[in-house]
Amino acid sequence: MSEKTTHFGFETVREDEKAGRVQGVFGSVASKYDVMNDAMSLGIHRIWKEAMMDWLAPRAGQRLLDVAGGTGDIAFKFIERAGQASAVVCDITEPMLVEGRKRAEAGKLAESLDWVVGDAMALPFPDNSFDVYTISFGIRNVTRPQEALNEAYRVLRPGGRLMVLEFSQIPNELMQKAYDLYSFNIIPQMGKMIANDKDSYQYLVESIRRFPDQETFLGMLRKAGFENAKYRNMTMGIAAMHSGWKI
Repeated sequence: MSEKTTHFGFETVREDEKAGRVQGVFGSVASKYDVMNDAMSLGIHRIWKEAMMDWLAPRAGQRLLDVAGGTGDIAFKFIERAGQASAVVCDITEPMLVEGRKRAEAGKLAESLDWVVGDAMALPFPDNSFDVYTISFGIRNVTRPQEALNEAYRVLRPGGRLMVLEFSQIPNELMQKAYDLYSFNIIPQMGKMIANDKDSYQYLVESIRRFPDQETFLGMLRKAGFENAKYRNMTMGIAAMHSGWKI
């Protein structure tokens, strides 16, 4: 019987190897992760995350699960917008959660947040536990993204909402080529300079190119059971937000 394989960037690896390798990438860049996000996107990721919050419109009393939540960016924004709300940040990479917890304590948000080490494909939470599920720049690192979406559906309460923010594909071929030139030539070098880690950022740009386009990913949301599913392109499609409801 042949072993199942998946992709790690442009490399083909066994499925059971990918999670450990992803942990290695994010464990090695955890302390510089937020600085690198600014450098890679020229700060635009902050605008995308605010736009995500605008579309999400957090409300008081909601309970958020932020998967692959790393250093807590989305959870912090959600709580600030909602006022009285609670959030669980779940990530497979403990060093990222450690960095996030430090930021929460510094920002006096510790009481509203829980930090849980967990796998997006097998969430350690019961059915119907959360009002909102978010995953930002994380689902492309999951070994089997469809299983992560199925799990999102399971842990959301009826009436709950999923929102995914992820790098995507630019519909214009010429602009996509220009963006690829930037990604493959500049970002790994930035990684080397800022985080002293070229290989991890080489993987990140490769993983972006391997991720399904907007329409394909929309179909995956629907397959998981989400209704009223739609997406919005951000900055010409460099990133996209996908939204769906458990009805």
